[in-house]
Amino acid sequence: MIFNRTSRLKTTLSLEEVKNRLSRKQFKVHDMDFEIAERERVLKIIPHAEHIQSLKTLPITHVDVQGNGPTGSRIVLTSKPRRIDVGGPYLIVIFCLFCIVGASVFYFINPDQSFMPPLTMAGVGILIFIVFWIRMESGYFDYVRKIREYIKREVK
Repeated sequence: MIFNRTSRLKTTLSLEEVKNRLSRKQFKVHDMDFEIAERERVLKIIPHAEHIQSLKTLPITHVDVQGNGPTGSRIVLTSKPRRIDVGGPYLIVIFCLFCIVGASVFYFINPDQSFMPPLTMAGVGILIFIVFWIRMESGYFDYVRKIREYIKREVK
């Protein structure tokens, strides 16, 4: 949901030329190997994470190529986290949301009490979310951007 990204590209290449340029290729992003494979008439970009020791949220990207006749092709890139990776980020987002909602509820239930506990609770939730989002921008979303740039380079 919040981690899914979709991009649309146009190219002057035909449907078959795009598939031929992309099929069965491998490329690297931040020393991580990605492979392009064709499954069910859709190209999938899959990370090779067998030898990764650290925890990373990696994208799986579907490349849907639609022919527009003589004018070229339209490419739709849809990236989403791997199923094995998505649990941690969602837990962090839900925790931050509970902190902020809990702080709001606590404040509105006891408005005559001190506002420092709800403010602290909301601040912790917001701070954790900001740190989390910065790490996602430099990790997962950077992989998504680099994959999109690679596809752009290959089909131009």
